Amino acid sequence: MKLTRIFLAIIFLVSAFTVHSAELVTLETRPGVEQKYILIKPDKPVASVILFAGGKGALNLSSVFGSPAINWGENNFLVRTRELFASQGFMVAVVDAPSDRQSRKGMLGGFRASQDHVTDIDQVIADLRKRAEVPVWLVGTSRGTESAAYVAINSGQQPHGLVLTSSMSVSNSKGTAVTEMALAEITMPVLIVAHTNDACPKTPPEGAQEIASMLTHVSKTEVRLFNGGDEPMSKPCKAKSYHGFLGIEDQVVVYISAFIKANLHHAIASLRD
Repeated sequence: MKLTRIFLAIIFLVSAFTVHSAELVTLETRPGVEQKYILIKPDKPVASVILFAGGKGALNLSSVFGSPAINWGENNFLVRTRELFASQGFMVAVVDAPSDRQSRKGMLGGFRASQDHVTDIDQVIADLRKRAEVPVWLVGTSRGTESAAYVAINSGQQPHGLVLTSSMSVSNSKGTAVTEMALAEITMPVLIVAHTNDACPKTPPEGAQEIASMLTHVSKTEVRLFNGGDEPMSKPCKAKSYHGFLGIEDQVVVYISAFIKANLHHAIASLRD
């Protein structure tokens, strides 16, 4: 166990000092609607990952001196670990809410489980495939799992795999719980990650296994519960807490990355069935 921690620490340190160039991509996905995302493309990516932030999801991305600027959500687990994913060899897309969802509520209130959202993300998937012919995985955290799961079920672009972290398993008026979706329609590999001490009432750790039990047709499914990390610096449902894997970000990203790489062939095969 001690050697494992040392190994992960080394990987984290190497990743932390490896900075890849990033650019802001803007796509017209629907009439009069733009979809922006931050693109990080390492040399010879092994796969692409689309990262869905939680909360309202409206990052209000802009360009400052040619570099992407994040005006909301910088602390979100997936947003703040985007460079770690790139250092694992993935082409990374950090997606914003579309231009018609940049209000105070962003994508809350049902947009994440809508056809318009699927349309926007399908164009992101298509754009990534033009840049690199590698498998595309959807990765969501907290409210972002609503986006990732719904797109996985309804996408016309057939993404290759799905990763859910701190998953929404209890519904409220802000959106739809993953457990209320047609999960039996998913056939791609799925990894579900949670923290044993996640105290957010909408993302209880036991929800991870509940979601897994509903994935009855996937080619591969796994539940991974993490523990430990730093003492919370925010409220239970905010990013700087166990909910956002504070202090163990490197461990979580390395584990997710290993799962994706180990299941690239499973992912592609599931689309041929």
